[in-house]
Amino acid sequence: MARILLIHGAAHGAWCWRDVIPALAERGHQAWAIDLPSHGQDITPAAEVTLQSYVQAIQAALDEPAVIVAHSMGGVPATQVAELAPDLVQRLIYLCAYLPEDGDSVASLRRAGPSQPLLPAILRDPGGVTFRFDPALAREKFYHDCPPTLVDRALRHLTPQPIRPQEDGVSLAGIAETVPRSYIVCAQDAAIPPDYQRAMASVLPRDEVVEMTCSHSPFLSDPDGLAAVIDRLVTADGKTAP
Repeated sequence: MARILLIHGAAHGAWCWRDVIPALAERGHQAWAIDLPSHGQDITPAAEVTLQSYVQAIQAALDEPAVIVAHSMGGVPATQVAELAPDLVQRLIYLCAYLPEDGDSVASLRRAGPSQPLLPAILRDPGGVTFRFDPALAREKFYHDCPPTLVDRALRHLTPQPIRPQEDGVSLAGIAETVPRSYIVCAQDAAIPPDYQRAMASVLPRDEVVEMTCSHSPFLSDPDGLAAVIDRLVTADGKTAP
């Protein structure tokens, strides 16, 4: 049995893991999800949120060691947590997530990609504190293989994304690299190009990189399949101690 903390991506919240948590429980794991500051039901004002706010929220959720599964944007603060508190992170699993090196930010990693599929969907709000994803484009960018009812629910739950934590860079000195790390490539991703995911994941051992044939949101399109992949990663060869 593993304890698994689920971290959402940009504009999302703990709500997106709703169907993954019971699927992991069926496999004997204790999983839970949190809202990062200013996401989901968290009421922190967006203007106050920094990358450090995300990092502190993740660390606060780890009262004892656990596996972290980080989706998309969540890969950046989760890596910083692994750098600062490696004893609390049994394994870090990147789910079609940005995998940073020292100084990288979500924004710099997005811009470094071979293409910018998300750029047309980003609507910067007046004042420059947050941006939103255009609902007319979010469906095809994030959810093209998801059940329509779940897509409609997701679109209703998307929140403005604070810009500051996406621009803040991580400070890494190699400690995060001592934590066991895995990567799940989403091969039909229309938000983060799959080849870019594979390039980021190339710093990991080949047997720690797996692929799913899905969009950017397997927690909606195939929650049971995602739970099965996570289960294999945390239990194979005793990688994660019970």
